[in-house]
Amino acid sequence: MRASDRRRAEGPEAPSTGGVNRPRPTRQLLEALPWLAAVGAYFAFPEYLPLLSGIAIAALFALSLDLIVGYAGVVTLGHAAFFGLGAYTAGLLAQQGWGEPISGLLAAGAAAALLGLLTAPLVLRAGELAGLMVTLGLSLMLYEAANKAAFVTGGADGLQGVEVWPLLGAFRFDLFGRTAYLYSLAVLFLLFVLARLLVASPFGLSLRGIRGNARRAAALGVPVKARLSAAYAIAAGYAGIAGALLAQTTQFVSLDALSFQRSAEGLLMLVLGGLGSLHGALLGAAAFTVAHHALSEASPQFWQFWLGIALVALALAGRGGIMGLLRRLGRGRG
Repeated sequence: MRASDRRRAEGPEAPSTGGVNRPRPTRQLLEALPWLAAVGAYFAFPEYLPLLSGIAIAALFALSLDLIVGYAGVVTLGHAAFFGLGAYTAGLLAQQGWGEPISGLLAAGAAAALLGLLTAPLVLRAGELAGLMVTLGLSLMLYEAANKAAFVTGGADGLQGVEVWPLLGAFRFDLFGRTAYLYSLAVLFLLFVLARLLVASPFGLSLRGIRGNARRAAALGVPVKARLSAAYAIAAGYAGIAGALLAQTTQFVSLDALSFQRSAEGLLMLVLGGLGSLHGALLGAAAFTVAHHALSEASPQFWQFWLGIALVALALAGRGGIMGLLRRLGRGRG
């Protein structure tokens, strides 16, 4: 029998996957587990819902940092500027009579993304070390401006009188944090999915190429400055939405939203979870927030000392943070 007749008898061939291995069901289940656990936590830990909301917001902030630091390779010490701008935008809208949460969230993200787009040329033009100082300087400027403009922001006393309307006109933000947690988790999930699509797109792949070798990427025709500016603006928008979530769920905004500590903690979460891994940003935020809560209750004066020991131990255990440890454990079992 000829080869063509044999193929006709055997039926149509399976479509080619182009050499790409499709995710196995086990891997898909593992990726779904954190989200299933997050939903289960709503029922398992009703008394800790405010803390869980804080974890979701911190995870979104760490995710925004991962887009610019982990994937684009642009290090920043002033990412809290976008977080704080988003918080004050949503808070001021609600204070002045527009407390609709979703539109406030979008307005905060747009304001932060616009600031990111305007400041990106300054950060990228300055170079690595000088750009680091530019990001820090911009954050400190916004912090001091918010502190001095007390007639608008409330200054050191914080922005008060923030009244957020019920979500979708039906779900009120109560003191127990039920609506706040589900709202924060839903926003985090949607933006995580968008981030995952983004990093897997040609745009995301070009960012990895720029991070690896910017000159070679430019030689291949990649518009390096334009791509980095776009990534910086997107990451800023994500951070602004995280800040808006904090303002809406707590109905209060303080200067802490713009502080250097906020930026530093975001980087710690990212390093703890693993750079360049979206899941690592989520794990790092959860681990840092839970450790912060537990250690500050057990040792209010020395919790930072014990947290520092834990971070040093993790660094000595190997590179890649929590995600790196999980990958090595998976290879060892395999």
